[in-house]
Amino acid sequence: MIEPRTSTGGPADRSAPDVADGVVLVPGETCWRIERAARYAVFVDAADYFAVLKKAVLAAQRRVLFIGWDFDPRIRLDPRSPGRGRDDRLGRVLETAVRDNPQLEIGVLQWGMGAVESLRRGVLPAALVMRRAPERLEFFGDHHHPVGAAHHQKIVVIDDCLAFAGGIDVTADRWDTSEHLDRHPLRHRPTSRRSTGPWHDVTTLVSGPAARALGDLARERWESGTGSRLEPVEEVEPCWPDGVEPLLGDVDVAISRTRPEHGGTELVHEIELLWLAAIAAAREVVYIENQYFANRRIAEAIADRLGEDDGPEFIVVNPESAVGWLEEKAMGTARARLLDVVRKADVHGRFRIYVPVTDGGRPVYVHAKVLVLDDRLLRIGSANLNNRSMGLDSECDLTIEVREEDARRAELTEAVLGMRHRLLGEHLGVEPSAVAAAVREHDGSLIRAVESLRNRTGRTLQPFEPPRQHVVDRALAETELLDAERTPDRWGRIKGSFRRRR
Repeated sequence: MIEPRTSTGGPADRSAPDVADGVVLVPGETCWRIERAARYAVFVDAADYFAVLKKAVLAAQRRVLFIGWDFDPRIRLDPRSPGRGRDDRLGRVLETAVRDNPQLEIGVLQWGMGAVESLRRGVLPAALVMRRAPERLEFFGDHHHPVGAAHHQKIVVIDDCLAFAGGIDVTADRWDTSEHLDRHPLRHRPTSRRSTGPWHDVTTLVSGPAARALGDLARERWESGTGSRLEPVEEVEPCWPDGVEPLLGDVDVAISRTRPEHGGTELVHEIELLWLAAIAAAREVVYIENQYFANRRIAEAIADRLGEDDGPEFIVVNPESAVGWLEEKAMGTARARLLDVVRKADVHGRFRIYVPVTDGGRPVYVHAKVLVLDDRLLRIGSANLNNRSMGLDSECDLTIEVREEDARRAELTEAVLGMRHRLLGEHLGVEPSAVAAAVREHDGSLIRAVESLRNRTGRTLQPFEPPRQHVVDRALAETELLDAERTPDRWGRIKGSFRRRR
């Protein structure tokens, strides 16, 4: 196994989080704040999310803030609805909202290099499309970050009383339904009728104090990126979109961030510490959906737990390959190398990595960033399993944790497991109840349950095997030239704290 090493970047190491009671979420360590959500919902895949977002924007009273990695005003938000297609385009929806409500202001803050990224993907930059936007509809590119970094958060805050946060960018190539058809007539770029590939993604919706906290974060980003200070929205009635069924009500939600050291601000790597704490705390199974598997520290932490006689199972759902040659060179080669580390440590057969495929065998691109820990923690956000999401890019994840003393423990546990089974059911082409039944049938083993439900053909999860790596690929992965570590290593202390608890 590769020997662990200490990072040369970031601040000096501190003590491990206080986990005497076994709690994973610790403000100031693994999260920024824990706030109550009056209602909490999850959107799996972008079709329903975009449709609800449209309604929420049109119903906004005072302010809408978009904080994103990418943004395309030409996309349709609800192509399944009747009416003229041009009226459904994001840019037209925003213009209609400010025209119909003289009190409404809408701000869009996109990563400053997003224009270059858009051109690389063959998409017209949003700044050009929105150059004639009406007053009270502002667009800015955010360049306030270290060289080589990206603003990767995906947040929409409406009137400080409603907030979306997760992995779905409001841009092209994201729209899809959970059926993930091989070809969908509505799944295409704004300027083409050619069908784009199936895309899997997840985001959340919160109201109440949790939404207001995300409003604080969004306004902080706005001021950092534009130099303009926004005051909180006051005296707005509680809001929730019609027709959206919350997963939970009156629940605590933790907000975890990555913020790089830059311009006088200190490094914040709550998301990395949350990952490590969750892996250390795991008792039975860790379920992961992510765009990448390219973070050495997380992989080594998983390998460490796999070596234990009674350690947990790990299931990872990844895309078959990254988008673009450079991304695949950086992330694909790192994944191949780290999978070798993990599989060598997996002496008890408790690790699996899968790729979801359509009925026709076409790989589904996994862009979701989800972590389910046992039956007691659900994390959904923007952070990838790579080094840059832990210390270089700006990120935002939301987490619910079930505590042993909670009077609603059974209800919260059911919601956490229900989301895990909902996601696996989508990938396996079965109902969530079938996943739950298979887990019971196999005495709690999620790996054996998934293996019993996998199909040889059609919609299913296929085991992933990395392609053969060439000498240059291995060298890139070894040097981490394209995705370097930037945070202090705290795995040993975190693991020790949770080992004592277990």
